[in-house]
Amino acid sequence: MALFLTDEELDTLAEKAKKVLNAPTKEDAVRQALERVVADTDTPTTDTEEKTLAEKVKAIQDEVRRLGTPNPNFDQKAFLDEMWEI
Repeated sequence: MALFLTDEELDTLAEKAKKVLNAPTKEDAVRQALERVVADTDTPTTDTEEKTLAEKVKAIQDEVRRLGTPNPNFDQKAFLDEMWEI
């Protein structure tokens, strides 16, 4: 089946893809490009997508623990008053 592109910009992109992918035809270049895009969406891109919910929650909890405990002497009202110059 022949590839017939009526949009000049799309035809130019297909020609560039043909050169970049070293494809024999524009049709083959478009096929390769589409296969790569679909393959990228079918497989997880990071290991975080493969983690279970429990693993994700544990990672968040570990990060919060790493931040430490809040200052027990911190006065929120005084801080805000000073910030707003009250």
